[in-house]
Amino acid sequence: MRGEITYSPIHISENVPGVNKMAGKNEQDFNRSGLTVSQNRAWYTGQRAQRIPNGLVGLVGIECMGLDLSYNELTSVSALKDYPYLQELVLDNNELKDLRTLAEMPLLTTLSVNNNKIGDIDAALERIRQCCPRLVYVSLLGNPGCPDQLTQPQANDDDDYERYRLYAIYLLPDTLRFLDSRPITRQERLQAKSRGRFLKTIRFDSKDEKEVVSTKSSSGSTELFDEVDFHVNYTPLPVTVRSPQDHKVAYGKCRYRYSGKNSEGNRFISNNDL
Repeated sequence: MRGEITYSPIHISENVPGVNKMAGKNEQDFNRSGLTVSQNRAWYTGQRAQRIPNGLVGLVGIECMGLDLSYNELTSVSALKDYPYLQELVLDNNELKDLRTLAEMPLLTTLSVNNNKIGDIDAALERIRQCCPRLVYVSLLGNPGCPDQLTQPQANDDDDYERYRLYAIYLLPDTLRFLDSRPITRQERLQAKSRGRFLKTIRFDSKDEKEVVSTKSSSGSTELFDEVDFHVNYTPLPVTVRSPQDHKVAYGKCRYRYSGKNSEGNRFISNNDL
């Protein structure tokens, strides 16, 4: 159905109260030829937009139910507050580092945020839970914080992704039926209910943070060791080299006397050899 109709500002603003004024004010802040509208759904893709244009709602209308903003350069989605009736939202292939600007969307059922720059995947899931109480489908594949095998196949395995999946199912609303590329099974929902809260995704960014290893000392206190402490190039040789004349000798008397009585080989040694 995509690409059937390209609406002009007059076509849709006539039916939405208050939109004429908004359209006239902000209609120049985006490429109108890149917008396609059909049956209360809009596509504005591949336009290198860094934010959702303010004038977009003037042409699409506040009654918009589906919005596709993929293949842009979005770093914020705060303008979504202007779309209270949104049910489907696609934000794939943008530059979003988090979802803190995600607005409350009580009617949203479909959310796709694949291939962005989200590092803290747990914070993103928490924000989705707060803003989208009726979600049925959500996908976050291809983000650095998501332990799927698309982004970092050598750093992630199936177990990492399954743990993340159970935590997401546990945290997101019970209305959720599809996560990423497959539906949620009854067994997954049972496992998520029993142990999902313990499966948070923990990641360390070597560029921004030092990796720290926590161990327990003999006294029970927690000690922190920097990663470099475990990669010391150890050598038994002395650090400096002395000349033959520069030597130090220590003399002492050994207090331990070996009798050999507990040695199995003692029966083959004579007293003169001791």
